[in-house]
Amino acid sequence: MPTVIEPKLIAGNANRPLAEAIARRMSLYRGMSVGLVDARVERFNDQEIFVEVYENVRGEDMFIIQPTSNPANDNLMELLIMADALRRSSAARITAVIPYFGYARQDRRTKARTPISAKLVANMMVTAGIERILTLDLHAAQIQGFFDIPVDNLYASPIFALDIKKQFDNLEDVLVISPDVGGVARARELAKRINAPLAIVDKRREKPGEVAEMTVIGDVTGKKCIIVDDMCDTAGTLCKAAEVIMDHGATEVHAYISHGVMSGPAVERITKSVLKTLVLTDSIQPTGPVSQAPNIRVLPTAPMFAQSILNIWNGTSVSSLFETETLGPIYEGIL
Repeated sequence: MPTVIEPKLIAGNANRPLAEAIARRMSLYRGMSVGLVDARVERFNDQEIFVEVYENVRGEDMFIIQPTSNPANDNLMELLIMADALRRSSAARITAVIPYFGYARQDRRTKARTPISAKLVANMMVTAGIERILTLDLHAAQIQGFFDIPVDNLYASPIFALDIKKQFDNLEDVLVISPDVGGVARARELAKRINAPLAIVDKRREKPGEVAEMTVIGDVTGKKCIIVDDMCDTAGTLCKAAEVIMDHGATEVHAYISHGVMSGPAVERITKSVLKTLVLTDSIQPTGPVSQAPNIRVLPTAPMFAQSILNIWNGTSVSSLFETETLGPIYEGIL
């Protein structure tokens, strides 16, 4: 088998702009052109997915860039079929770069006769020939244990910390808020990076998707509050939490969310809400309404993913990118 010389990128249709941005950043870091492998990913009339790779990938270190966002099933199947095509083409190693890992919310059985779909998806990826996973802010960190292959779970909090330090003149007035008890660790991590206090919104659900009551644990009076969470789906809970926080005396409410699922009425709700800004990453390709919303901003993840891919390829530390000091120079002039 020939020696692996350069990392090669291939992308599906889920977030082509992000894949192209990662290739551009890698070209900048490497000082040589890095492009996406020439391939076609298309559908037959019955929506069967077909993949054809036009370049030789024998013995190459391949990185498939494909979030499994909406439509989750189509994008997941694209990823699996691309992996199978590369495995059958004798690629040396196949790494799946999954900026948004779909089905992550189904990581446990919450009641009788329900699946653990995140584990099923993990099994499918390994069976397809994927040998490593690179992802961003898994909904639950224990999903890493569903895989018997290496999983590198990056964090958006260092990027958020850089942006917050640039956007807020006085960090003494800033307070970080977890929108639920389960997200305290994520909120605490961001609060530690910007040296800010922490509060919690305790919510009680009557049934999935509907919040019956919210209580703010902590003093938010006179504070610029930042809600931090891993995903925003329909934005109902987020907007209600912002209202409750304002009712408790906060001067402003902002939100920093890793994955902007933004389904259904989400954009309309955010636009009409008391949220001053909602900051998302581009792990999921922003739709037209998201891009046009006056109080929504999108932060790039391509610099971090590009450096992570290079670190995996040359065998250096990926965890070094968890530190704000490491990401600072990478994001200089971008944030």
